[in-house]
Amino acid sequence: MEVSLARRRGVDLTVAAPPSKSLTHRALVVVALADGKSEIVRPLDAGDIARTRTGLETLGIRVVGDADVLTVQGCAGRLPLDAPAVVDAGDSGTSLRFLTGLATLADFPVTLTGSARMQERPIGPLGDAVAALGGEVGYAGRPGFPPIIVRGPVRGGSVSMPGDVSSQFISALLIAAPCWADGLALTLTTPPVSASYLDLTTGVMAAFGVEVRQEERTFLVEPGRYHPTHYEVEGDWSSASTFFAIGAVCGGRVRVDHLDPTSAQGDRRFLDALAAMGCRVRADSTGVVLESDGVLDGTEVEMAASPDTVQNLAAVAAFARGPTTITGTAHLRYKESDRVAAIARVLRGFGAGVEVGEDQITISPGPRRGHLVVDPVRDHRTAMSAAVLGLGSGEVTVQEAECVAKSFPGFWEALQEAGLL
Repeated sequence: MEVSLARRRGVDLTVAAPPSKSLTHRALVVVALADGKSEIVRPLDAGDIARTRTGLETLGIRVVGDADVLTVQGCAGRLPLDAPAVVDAGDSGTSLRFLTGLATLADFPVTLTGSARMQERPIGPLGDAVAALGGEVGYAGRPGFPPIIVRGPVRGGSVSMPGDVSSQFISALLIAAPCWADGLALTLTTPPVSASYLDLTTGVMAAFGVEVRQEERTFLVEPGRYHPTHYEVEGDWSSASTFFAIGAVCGGRVRVDHLDPTSAQGDRRFLDALAAMGCRVRADSTGVVLESDGVLDGTEVEMAASPDTVQNLAAVAAFARGPTTITGTAHLRYKESDRVAAIARVLRGFGAGVEVGEDQITISPGPRRGHLVVDPVRDHRTAMSAAVLGLGSGEVTVQEAECVAKSFPGFWEALQEAGLL
């Protein structure tokens, strides 16, 4: 599927944010461990979530429902596996890592694998931690990379691990920890990357009755049980950022409903960056509004806590009146694609200057180079950020545009309904 985009000016757009992918993942895994039946209201229905749901079912957890409500019968902290199992997470890193944590509660070996790209993404720090806590860990191929083989039950206890590779390694351990006999004392040897995602994890755990204490870089979880409950998923700031980026570069007004302006989602800070570039932002009881005259200034902004919006911010920066430096980008190399390389490739093709450092990217606006064809290499964020470039300037075609189904299946339809396609 290819999508071609033409330049738009003065947009007036009202859309509803899809449910949060990050919170739906976390809620699904937590309710799977609860002692009883729980409901997840307004879950995200997307490719990554389907991978988590299928993985849970492979591990013996029953999930029923539709796009409005999912009902999950929890296992009370012990997976009901009666034979070895294989979980295929596809391209979903969150699914693979969180389900690796759950596999520590199985009495039989669980092999967790994924796509070719997934098998290039490291999981060694998580595997090392599981082994140190009493689990059996092996690798079917290259050590430290999927497929990873895990067998429990893990007893828990004290362990240390680096925090600067993936916050999902930390979240995977925290979520499983109350089901371990000795709980968990997890000390990070380096500051956590994307720390806001840990806030999402501990917030979901608290909603189901488990508290996580933090003492500097140590996280403490006592043995216990998750209580079944009724959990409603808030809107997704990562997906919403694309609409705000479109408003910034095209000028006009964009309203996104179903967003919580006080959310723990770090990607809501994307609006702070747009405000620094000259946009006007306000929130009310039902959503968030951005207004822009399309005249944008370059800025310098730290985005380590908002990784899934960096490509949209880089696209906006290509339209600014001066250079923009985005710091906190090193870990983007380990996403669905190497997103640092993707930013450089796409924006240079667009005509912008791009300088890449170890932990920063500087974008300088430049003259357009004509029609741009973007191959997102199956990365949904690359595809959506290309839409920002196309609507801001025209003459952009996105190949394999269906890859947005990973996080936002209705993205192109939302643009079409708004008259932007």
